[in-house]
Amino acid sequence: MFTGIVQGIATIEDVITAPGLSTFAIALPAGRAEGVTIGASVAINGTCMTVTRQQGDVLYFDAMQETLRATTLGALEAGSQVNYERAARIGDEIGGHLLSGHIHTRAQVVDIVRSENNVSLWFEVPAAWAHYVFAKGYIAINGASLTIGEVHDNRFNVHLIPETLRATVFGETSVGQNVNIEIDSQTQTIVDTLARLGYDRPAI
Repeated sequence: MFTGIVQGIATIEDVITAPGLSTFAIALPAGRAEGVTIGASVAINGTCMTVTRQQGDVLYFDAMQETLRATTLGALEAGSQVNYERAARIGDEIGGHLLSGHIHTRAQVVDIVRSENNVSLWFEVPAAWAHYVFAKGYIAINGASLTIGEVHDNRFNVHLIPETLRATVFGETSVGQNVNIEIDSQTQTIVDTLARLGYDRPAI
Protein backbone atom coordinates (compact mmCIF):
# COMPACT_ATOMS: atom_id res chain seq x y z
CA MET A 1 0.00 0.00 0.00
CA PHE A 2 0.98 3.61 -0.55
CA THR A 3 -0.05 6.94 0.94
CA GLY A 4 -0.09 9.12 -2.16
CA ILE A 5 2.58 11.39 -0.70
CA VAL A 6 5.25 11.41 -3.39
CA GLN A 7 8.70 11.06 -1.83
CA GLY A 8 10.60 12.61 -4.70
CA ILE A 9 11.54 12.54 -8.35
CA ALA A 10 13.52 9.64 -9.80
CA THR A 11 15.23 9.41 -13.18
CA ILE A 12 15.04 6.61 -15.75
CA GLU A 13 18.62 5.48 -16.33
CA ASP A 14 17.84 2.81 -18.92
CA VAL A 15 15.00 0.82 -20.45
CA ILE A 16 15.91 -2.72 -21.53
CA THR A 17 13.35 -4.35 -23.80
CA ALA A 18 12.84 -8.06 -24.35
CA PRO A 19 9.96 -10.06 -25.86
CA GLY A 20 6.92 -9.38 -23.65
CA LEU A 21 8.94 -7.56 -21.00
CA SER A 22 10.65 -4.24 -20.30
CA THR A 23 13.17 -3.69 -17.52
CA PHE A 24 13.52 -0.20 -16.07
CA ALA A 25 16.67 0.99 -14.32
CA ILE A 26 15.55 3.90 -12.15
CA ALA A 27 17.87 6.10 -10.10
CA LEU A 28 16.45 7.44 -6.85
CA PRO A 29 17.95 10.56 -5.26
CA ALA A 30 21.16 9.88 -3.34
CA GLY A 31 20.56 7.79 -0.22
CA ARG A 32 16.84 7.27 -0.85
CA ALA A 33 17.25 3.60 -1.81
CA GLU A 34 18.75 2.73 1.57
CA GLY A 35 17.03 -0.27 3.13
CA VAL A 36 15.34 -1.37 -0.08
CA THR A 37 15.35 -5.14 -0.51
CA ILE A 38 14.74 -7.37 -3.52
CA GLY A 39 10.99 -7.94 -3.78
CA ALA A 40 10.10 -4.59 -2.20
CA SER A 41 7.30 -2.53 -3.72
CA VAL A 42 7.86 0.97 -5.05
CA ALA A 43 5.27 3.11 -6.81
CA ILE A 44 6.61 4.56 -10.06
CA ASN A 45 4.24 7.27 -11.32
CA GLY A 46 1.64 5.53 -9.18
CA THR A 47 2.24 2.03 -10.57
CA CYS A 48 3.20 -0.59 -8.00
CA MET A 49 6.46 -2.16 -9.16
CA THR A 50 8.63 -4.88 -7.63
CA VAL A 51 12.36 -4.37 -7.13
CA THR A 52 14.24 -7.14 -8.95
CA ARG A 53 17.80 -5.84 -8.58
CA GLN A 54 19.69 -3.00 -6.94
CA GLN A 55 22.96 -1.23 -7.67
CA GLY A 56 23.44 1.56 -5.16
CA ASP A 57 20.70 4.12 -5.71
CA VAL A 58 19.59 2.47 -8.97
CA LEU A 59 16.66 0.07 -8.69
CA TYR A 60 15.53 -2.34 -11.40
CA PHE A 61 11.91 -3.20 -12.16
CA ASP A 62 10.29 -5.52 -14.72
CA ALA A 63 7.06 -4.54 -16.47
CA MET A 64 4.94 -6.98 -18.46
CA GLN A 65 3.04 -6.05 -21.62
CA GLU A 66 -0.23 -5.55 -19.73
CA THR A 67 1.41 -3.04 -17.39
CA LEU A 68 2.90 -1.17 -20.34
CA ARG A 69 -0.49 -1.15 -22.08
CA ALA A 70 -2.54 -0.02 -19.09
CA THR A 71 -0.19 2.68 -17.80
CA THR A 72 2.08 5.41 -19.11
CA LEU A 73 5.22 3.40 -18.34
CA GLY A 74 5.53 2.25 -21.94
CA ALA A 75 6.30 5.83 -23.00
CA LEU A 76 9.24 6.22 -20.59
CA GLU A 77 12.78 6.40 -21.91
CA ALA A 78 16.24 7.10 -20.58
CA GLY A 79 16.24 10.57 -19.03
CA SER A 80 12.52 10.60 -18.21
CA GLN A 81 11.63 11.69 -14.70
CA VAL A 82 8.99 9.99 -12.56
CA ASN A 83 7.32 10.31 -9.18
CA TYR A 84 8.27 7.61 -6.72
CA GLU A 85 7.02 6.42 -3.34
CA ARG A 86 8.31 3.47 -1.36
CA ALA A 87 5.65 1.23 0.17
CA ALA A 88 4.08 2.43 3.41
CA ARG A 89 4.95 0.66 6.66
CA ILE A 90 2.74 0.07 9.67
CA GLY A 91 2.82 3.21 11.77
CA ASP A 92 3.60 5.57 8.88
CA GLU A 93 1.58 8.77 8.68
CA ILE A 94 -1.12 8.61 5.99
CA GLY A 95 -0.78 12.13 4.68
CA GLY A 96 -2.78 11.53 1.51
CA HIS A 97 -5.17 8.59 1.05
CA LEU A 98 -4.53 4.87 0.81
CA LEU A 99 -3.49 3.68 -2.65
CA SER A 100 -2.95 0.20 -4.03
CA GLY A 101 -0.68 1.17 -6.90
CA HIS A 102 -3.07 -0.50 -9.36
CA ILE A 103 -3.77 1.93 -12.19
CA HIS A 104 -7.37 2.10 -13.37
CA THR A 105 -6.96 4.25 -16.46
CA ARG A 106 -5.02 7.08 -18.03
CA ALA A 107 -5.98 10.72 -18.42
CA GLN A 108 -4.68 13.42 -20.71
CA VAL A 109 -3.64 16.93 -19.71
CA VAL A 110 -5.90 19.25 -21.71
CA ASP A 111 -5.14 22.64 -20.15
CA ILE A 112 -2.75 24.32 -17.73
CA VAL A 113 -3.84 27.50 -15.97
CA ARG A 114 -1.03 29.37 -14.23
CA SER A 115 -1.59 32.12 -11.69
CA GLU A 116 0.57 33.64 -8.99
CA ASN A 117 1.96 30.90 -6.72
CA ASN A 118 -0.23 28.06 -8.01
CA VAL A 119 -1.11 26.03 -11.07
CA SER A 120 -4.37 24.37 -12.09
CA LEU A 121 -4.13 21.30 -14.30
CA TRP A 122 -7.15 20.14 -16.32
CA PHE A 123 -7.45 16.48 -17.25
CA GLU A 124 -9.76 14.45 -19.47
CA VAL A 125 -10.56 10.87 -18.43
CA PRO A 126 -12.27 8.19 -20.51
CA ALA A 127 -16.06 8.49 -20.18
CA ALA A 128 -16.29 5.06 -18.54
CA TRP A 129 -14.40 6.37 -15.51
CA ALA A 130 -15.89 9.86 -15.25
CA HIS A 131 -18.69 8.78 -12.88
CA TYR A 132 -16.09 8.13 -10.17
CA VAL A 133 -14.81 11.71 -10.31
CA PHE A 134 -16.45 14.13 -7.85
CA ALA A 135 -15.61 17.69 -6.88
CA LYS A 136 -13.62 17.69 -3.60
CA GLY A 137 -13.07 13.94 -3.86
CA TYR A 138 -9.72 12.16 -3.81
CA ILE A 139 -7.87 10.98 -6.89
CA ALA A 140 -4.32 9.74 -7.45
CA ILE A 141 -2.50 11.18 -10.46
CA ASN A 142 0.91 9.68 -11.21
CA GLY A 143 0.88 8.39 -7.64
CA ALA A 144 0.14 11.74 -5.98
CA SER A 145 -2.92 11.99 -3.74
CA LEU A 146 -4.79 15.09 -4.88
CA THR A 147 -8.13 16.76 -4.24
CA ILE A 148 -10.37 17.25 -7.25
CA GLY A 149 -11.40 20.84 -7.92
CA GLU A 150 -14.03 21.37 -10.61
CA VAL A 151 -15.68 18.65 -12.68
CA HIS A 152 -17.28 19.17 -16.11
CA ASP A 153 -18.47 15.99 -17.82
CA ASN A 154 -15.32 13.87 -18.18
CA ARG A 155 -12.93 16.73 -17.43
CA PHE A 156 -11.69 17.81 -14.02
CA ASN A 157 -8.97 19.94 -12.52
CA VAL A 158 -6.63 19.93 -9.55
CA HIS A 159 -4.89 22.91 -7.95
CA LEU A 160 -1.19 22.58 -7.14
CA ILE A 161 0.83 24.64 -4.68
CA PRO A 162 4.52 25.44 -5.29
CA GLU A 163 5.72 22.64 -2.98
CA THR A 164 3.79 20.03 -4.98
CA LEU A 165 5.24 21.40 -8.20
CA ARG A 166 8.75 21.26 -6.71
CA ALA A 167 8.49 17.76 -5.25
CA THR A 168 6.79 16.01 -8.18
CA VAL A 169 6.96 15.78 -11.96
CA PHE A 170 3.94 18.08 -12.27
CA GLY A 171 6.27 21.06 -12.50
CA GLU A 172 7.24 19.88 -16.00
CA THR A 173 3.77 18.77 -17.14
CA SER A 174 2.67 19.83 -20.62
CA VAL A 175 -0.62 19.80 -22.51
CA GLY A 176 -1.18 16.51 -24.32
CA GLN A 177 0.77 14.47 -21.78
CA ASN A 178 -0.83 11.29 -20.43
CA VAL A 179 -0.89 10.47 -16.72
CA ASN A 180 -1.78 7.43 -14.62
CA ILE A 181 -5.04 7.53 -12.69
CA GLU A 182 -6.02 5.50 -9.64
CA ILE A 183 -9.60 6.07 -8.52
CA ASP A 184 -10.21 6.35 -4.77
CA SER A 185 -11.27 2.87 -3.63
CA GLN A 186 -13.98 4.11 -1.27
CA THR A 187 -15.52 6.28 -3.98
CA GLN A 188 -15.49 3.36 -6.41
CA THR A 189 -17.12 1.05 -3.87
CA ILE A 190 -19.92 3.52 -3.08
CA VAL A 191 -20.65 4.33 -6.73
CA ASP A 192 -20.63 0.66 -7.76
CA THR A 193 -22.84 -0.34 -4.82
CA LEU A 194 -25.40 2.33 -5.66
CA ALA A 195 -25.34 1.22 -9.30
CA ARG A 196 -26.08 -2.38 -8.29
CA LEU A 197 -29.01 -1.10 -6.23
CA GLY A 198 -30.40 0.67 -9.27
CA TYR A 199 -29.25 4.19 -8.52
CA ASP A 200 -27.37 6.33 -10.98
CA ARG A 201 -24.52 8.67 -10.07
CA PRO A 202 -25.54 10.52 -6.87
CA ALA A 203 -26.53 14.16 -7.27
CA ILE A 204 -24.06 16.69 -5.89
